[in-house]
Amino acid sequence: SSQNLSEEFAEAARQLKKEAPRIQFGKIDVTHQHDLRKEFNIQAFPTVKFFVNGSREDPIDCKGVRKASAFITWVKRRTGPSTVLINSTDQAEAIIKADDLAVIGFFWELHSDSVEVFCETARDVPEMPFGMTASEDVCADYGIQRSSLVVFEKGKPVHNEVLEDGRQNKLGLTRLIKTFTLDLVTEYNIETSVKIFDVPVENHILLFTPTNSETFNEIYENYKSAAAEFRGKVLFVLVDTNEARNGRIFEYFRIRDIDVPAVRILNLTSDAKYKMPADEVTVENLKEFCQSYLNGKAKQHLSSEEIPEDWDKMPVKVLVGKNFNSIIF
Repeated sequence: SSQNLSEEFAEAARQLKKEAPRIQFGKIDVTHQHDLRKEFNIQAFPTVKFFVNGSREDPIDCKGVRKASAFITWVKRRTGPSTVLINSTDQAEAIIKADDLAVIGFFWELHSDSVEVFCETARDVPEMPFGMTASEDVCADYGIQRSSLVVFEKGKPVHNEVLEDGRQNKLGLTRLIKTFTLDLVTEYNIETSVKIFDVPVENHILLFTPTNSETFNEIYENYKSAAAEFRGKVLFVLVDTNEARNGRIFEYFRIRDIDVPAVRILNLTSDAKYKMPADEVTVENLKEFCQSYLNGKAKQHLSSEEIPEDWDKMPVKVLVGKNFNSIIF
């Protein structure tokens, strides 16, 4: 909530006052400051912006940061180095073991497009430590053959992304790394919904099923297997259809009791919805559905009631999903 974020923001301000007194924190209630709201195009609340060198032009948006510790890291990485330079395997191990998650960039040289993209990515993911090295010994100790970004979870490498010079996409790397702050499959509820929407992955797949059904374990294992293959590209969400508080999300996707288990993909940017063509929730069907969606071949699902026979009789026409496009456009 705004209240929580406000408290975390204030805590970050208190801590940074001692460490970095040059960085000032301020709070504005834009409900009474219409000019400021317009000038900085504030559309959602709360919004945090970082102004550099006393300039009002082009402030940097601080998105998805909710904890004081992450605010502090975010600001520090914007005003100083965003990654730790690693010169020894002991140093690498210390970073990897200090936290549940860590990201290490292994490079052949420290001046390249890949390094630049890696450092920029580190600025946008303050939730975890970032280190980088160009030491041959360190690369050899981890068995790294090419420039790579490696995500470590609880001390073990869980993902290796080869970094080909100049072809990196910072947003893609940010999305990929942020998904590791969530479980492989995230169950949708009031608490996790905020976290789910904070991860900048625009493709969400949702499995609607009762978690107490006899087939649940098998379906869930299939879902998890597919999730591992599409990490960073599609976010896998589980929605328990027995949970009354999830009613609004069923309505939004027009899921009925007879439809479950049901699988849908939602594109957050366009709000387009897609229905898995196959009925069975198998690994194969899930993978085929995700792949066809990512390739742009999945058919959009327009849930709609039937067109009423008398839709055209009156001056005001009756529109439903099925005739909306053809009549309006």
